[in-house]
This record gives sequence, C-alpha cells and structure tokens, in this order.
Amino acid sequence: MRRIWDAIQRGYLRLIEPVVAVLVRWRVSPNAITTFGTLCTIVTGALYAKGYFVAGGWLFGVTAAFDVLDGMVARRTGTASTFGAFYDSTLDRVADGAVLGGILYFWASDPTYHSTAMVAVTLAAIIGTFMTSYARARAEALGLDAKVGIMQRPERVTLLAAPQGLLGFALDGWVLRAVVVVLAVTAWITVWQRVQFVRRTLAATEGQGTPP
Repeated sequence: MRRIWDAIQRGYLRLIEPVVAVLVRWRVSPNAITTFGTLCTIVTGALYAKGYFVAGGWLFGVTAAFDVLDGMVARRTGTASTFGAFYDSTLDRVADGAVLGGILYFWASDPTYHSTAMVAVTLAAIIGTFMTSYARARAEALGLDAKVGIMQRPERVTLLAAPQGLLGFALDGWVLRAVVVVLAVTAWITVWQRVQFVRRTLAATEGQGTPP
C-alpha cells in the first residue's frame, strides 16, 4: 500500500511540474502561494458548512496543490527559509480547522442532518488533528523528527477532498460519516504512535548515558 501511495505522489509531482515552472518564471512568492491556498481552503470549509460537498471537495482537491507548490517553488528559487516553514505549518493548522470546522458546523446546524454524535466525532477529529501536529512540533523541540504514524497530512487532505468531490453526500451522508470517523480514530492513533516514538527514542538515548 505504501508503494502504491508513493507512486501516486511521484505521478502527482510530475503533473504539477509545469505549474511550478510558471510560478518560478513569474517570480511568485512561496508565502503568497501558501496564503492563497489557505484562503481557498477556508472557502472549502464554508462550502462544507452549507452542505455543498461536491463543490467543496473539488475546490479542496484542486487547491491542495498549493500545499506542495509553495515548497517546490521555494526550493527551486532558493528562497526556502525557517520563517517560510513556520508560516506554512501555521497556515496548515488554519486550513485543517477551517475544513473540519465547516463539517462540524454542518452537523450542528443542518435542520435535516443535525447529529450531536457527529458533532462530537468531528470535534474529536479536530482535536486529534491538532494534537498530531503538536506532538511532532514538541518532538522537534527535543531534536527529534516524529514524522511517524498512519495519518499524515497528505492522507488527511485526500480523505477530506476525494470522497466528497466524487460522491458528495452519498448514501444519505454515511460516506461523510465514515470519513470523519476514520479521521478521528486515525488521528488519535497517530498521536499515540508519535508519543511512543518519542518515548522509545528518548529512553534509548538516555540509556546510553554520557561518557565520563
């Protein structure tokens, strides 16, 4: 499965390569690309909140490319920076909150499909998603790269875009329910995996001790 996913990613990168070339030629700032992509994601959240899942899914799927383009343009133009990485990571959290927040708003406000249970599950998915990023950030503060776990951001974006773009509110919303449940469960599993990774790595390092 990992080999299939890696092959898809390589194909995707080849597909957007001409876009990267155009952005480099036009000297578009990587931070401007990040900002524009985040604004599009906020619009996606608004579409989801109002129940326009097909439109939101397609918009999110297309504009998710900006999450890759900013880094590729930064490396290609030699403008990669610590602030750029910080800015990108910060706006990624805004994007995650906007999309999942839109879904939560839909379950909370729609007169036909209001569901307290799905509000709770979506809230768990939001907290788990933020905890996933927080665990990695705290690990990096300790000098560790905790980019481990079953639910990385590319997989999360795919789950929040493809099923909705292709199926919309199919099966009376059960497809969306399944997506949110999967996101909630895998987010918290990923948090646990990262905590365990840090615990094992620190235990191994501290066990070695420091030579006198």
